[in-house]
Amino acid sequence: MSPIQDISWVNLLLSFVIIAIPLAGFWYYRVGLTKSTLIAIARMTLQLSAVAIYLEFIFEMNNPFLNLGWVLIMILVGVYTTLKRSNLNIKTLAVPLIISAITSLIIVDAFFLGAIIQLPYIFESQYFIPISGMILGNAMNHNIVGLNAYFEGLSNNQNLYYFLLINGKNKKTAINPFIVQAIRKALNPMIANTSVMGLISLPGMMTGQILGGNSPSTAIRYQIMIMLAIFTGCSINLMLSIILSNKVTFDKMDRISTTVLAKSKKGLR
Repeated sequence: MSPIQDISWVNLLLSFVIIAIPLAGFWYYRVGLTKSTLIAIARMTLQLSAVAIYLEFIFEMNNPFLNLGWVLIMILVGVYTTLKRSNLNIKTLAVPLIISAITSLIIVDAFFLGAIIQLPYIFESQYFIPISGMILGNAMNHNIVGLNAYFEGLSNNQNLYYFLLINGKNKKTAINPFIVQAIRKALNPMIANTSVMGLISLPGMMTGQILGGNSPSTAIRYQIMIMLAIFTGCSINLMLSIILSNKVTFDKMDRISTTVLAKSKKGLR
């Protein structure tokens, strides 16, 4: 395998030229996404540049407290973004979602980094930060869909929930249809994507390892492992988020709390 071909800063700047094609399409069809696209690309460029500088420092130090601190920042940003994009009450639901993210990450990282890769140092920055980041990033995307579906279902179908309660069902049974709908909406796209992986496209981690000089065989083994880690992490995170959120979603009389759903209803109309 030949070493990876480097990209000069001049060529990197040149690569931004191709964005003119979708922007021209936006202008032609009056889509109105030009400004938000330019802002998103500018933010992405600045954020990744800053992260690259910081990660160089973190990788060199390889300190467990620094590594854990960086992952904690990723968790906080992910939870904030999830609640913001789901139009849910941040003050009420932040703690349940943070606990869910930390718990799912501990389970998945301990299993894959400790038992499968068998790292002598489980907080090795080269593995701990990228793999945790992939799990958290995917979990955030699926949590937005799942929590949106769950709280939208509760908000728009409160009569169904109370009907089931009145007719002798306990809260666990009454909310089960909403949980099922949320899990299906959140995870079905990932299941579909997993089922065609390798046929339609080569996934990112595998491509990165091949470009980095690793053999396709090694890259495939890592890709299979990370897909299992992502699916497990997303599933645990979503289910725990719903379970722990229910602690503040219902009062002692099993009534739906307006403080949790008020903002959700406003955002879903």
